[in-house]
Amino acid sequence: MFSKILIANRGEIACRVIKTAKRMGIRTVAVYSDADRDALHVEMADEAVHIGPAAASESYLVMDKIIAACKQTGAEAVHPGYGFLSERAAFPAALAAEGIVFIGPNPKAIEAMGDKIESKKFANAARVSTVPGYLGVIESPEEAVQIAEEIGYPVMIKASAGGGGKGMRIAWNASEVHEGYARSKSEAASSFGDDRVFIEKFIQNPRHIEIQVLGDKHGNVIYLGERECSIQRRNQKVIEEAPSPLLDEATRRAMGEQAVALAKAVNYDSAGTVEFVAGQDKSFFFLEMNTRLQVEHPVTELITGIDLVEQMIRVAAGEKLSISQSDVKLNGWAVESRIYAEDPYRNFLPSIGRLVRYSPPEEKVSDGVTVRNDTGVVEGSEISMFYDPMIAKLVTHAPDRAGAIEAMSEALDAFYVDGIQHNVPFLTSLMNHPRWRAGTLSTGFIAEEYPEGFAPAEPDAAALETLAAVALTMETLRRERLDHLPGRLRPHSGAVREAWTVKVGKAYIPVRLTEGYPGTPIEMDIAVGEGTPVTVTSSWVPGDALWNGTVGGKRVTVQVRPVRSGYRLDWQGFSVIARVLTPRTAELDALMPEKLPPDTSRLLLCPMPGLVVSIAVTEGQEVKAGEQLAIVEAMKMENVLRAERDCVISSIKAKPGDSLAVDAVIMEFE
Repeated sequence: MFSKILIANRGEIACRVIKTAKRMGIRTVAVYSDADRDALHVEMADEAVHIGPAAASESYLVMDKIIAACKQTGAEAVHPGYGFLSERAAFPAALAAEGIVFIGPNPKAIEAMGDKIESKKFANAARVSTVPGYLGVIESPEEAVQIAEEIGYPVMIKASAGGGGKGMRIAWNASEVHEGYARSKSEAASSFGDDRVFIEKFIQNPRHIEIQVLGDKHGNVIYLGERECSIQRRNQKVIEEAPSPLLDEATRRAMGEQAVALAKAVNYDSAGTVEFVAGQDKSFFFLEMNTRLQVEHPVTELITGIDLVEQMIRVAAGEKLSISQSDVKLNGWAVESRIYAEDPYRNFLPSIGRLVRYSPPEEKVSDGVTVRNDTGVVEGSEISMFYDPMIAKLVTHAPDRAGAIEAMSEALDAFYVDGIQHNVPFLTSLMNHPRWRAGTLSTGFIAEEYPEGFAPAEPDAAALETLAAVALTMETLRRERLDHLPGRLRPHSGAVREAWTVKVGKAYIPVRLTEGYPGTPIEMDIAVGEGTPVTVTSSWVPGDALWNGTVGGKRVTVQVRPVRSGYRLDWQGFSVIARVLTPRTAELDALMPEKLPPDTSRLLLCPMPGLVVSIAVTEGQEVKAGEQLAIVEAMKMENVLRAERDCVISSIKAKPGDSLAVDAVIMEFE
């Protein structure tokens, strides 16, 4: 077994590998760029080596710098994580030339399966069912249009060396192929250093199901069940689960055996994933093979009890698999939510900045439920524009799917992040979506259920009542504490007021405190409107970020952020301002005029912090609705900004190469 390994990656996956290596008694070496000097993975590792500037192309993607770090520290092996160099066949070959072991598959397997074009050719030769498409390299947008029309719309344009949703575009007509071809090539070049793209038929209403395989260097290969990854946005996975609610045992076995046969055909000798696109009728087609550890590997680990990182390390060291196919048992259900630094209220545009507050739910195993949080950040960490915007992967496991979803919903309620925008409200909304809970999934789920994008949901009557009761307990306790501060000239000495009005959002909710006195722990009987009083309990004290307690016997976790004269409460995907008022004050408050936001209809604002790639118009130019105005790149994704209406460009305030903050003015319209 190795005594020291280097992790050629960053963020949560680097931290994940370090945890297993430490448990195995293996020393670890981290590498870091200028942007990651103070990153968590650097702190966790036994040693750390600086490898260059912030841009990945000058640090994490430079093989010579990784090899030099191995020589400098005496690392015997390298774990690549996912992304970066993990699927580049030249990397393990270069390591082998220096006598360093690659903790992953052999270079020939990576070449055969890691390249999407070559893998489809190989799968066809091996008689594996594949999606119809053109597997050759496409040289021009005109050729792309011709191929797309031969296949039939819609088509998917994909980067050959791609992954993570980068370099992928769906096209429904010739003009979308023309533009998607250029964008896919550009993203592929900047993300992977390889601008080749190919085209395949886009199967409508499909499900994305993948099989985890594990092989060793002695010819043994097994499969560890499947993962359902159909909840995607812009071709990037958002929620994964294992097993899939679609599959039965016969289909699972058929997919698993096909995945194993494919892996054996290329002498696969590590952890890998064979991805399938599946129809609602349980038909399935080979999509691609990822010759690396997947982002969503924790759900498989939780239902099988197998540490995939440990198995990768043991296989790389030459050990035989200690697990046979008959040993693999699927226990319970696991769900993973990817916590991203992106603004769900602004079409999920990336958000960068410092984590002013970062308090994830406690990792624990209790009453048959597991809560796990794989992360690469701590409070105070900075989310950089140079890398993927993932903050963490929150995973729950329970005896059944409903239990795992309920545990995830509760854990998301307790995931407290400030300083940047994030997608926790959206994930919470998804967890409570009836179609998701029913398991009626497809890769078009998000587009179909949120066609206008994600907007803050309005609390229903039951949610308003719960939030009003929570707000009343907090406000009465806050006032009680103020009344008894030393030095107060007029401390409160009378009875506690019974009648209140809680303004939750725009709703005025009459509430009555029928029994109980402000104190810690909180225990009060509160009636909402003319309803029957319910008991509200909590250990909350002023200053706590989370209100944990019960309302009418139901467990509730609400995120609390103080605002002027009230609180911002975040719960179950709802985000509202709550203010506790006397009934007379509430009457007057209802008469106050509403302050409207400023008019920005004549401005093109930068929707996220990013780099201006190009400006497509000039001052004085007339443009039609839908025409391209500019392209802004953030976190390796190119975002095309279009005119929302017919207009004339009056002035342009930015130029290609400018780094802009969110809401910076790019141009003005007449």
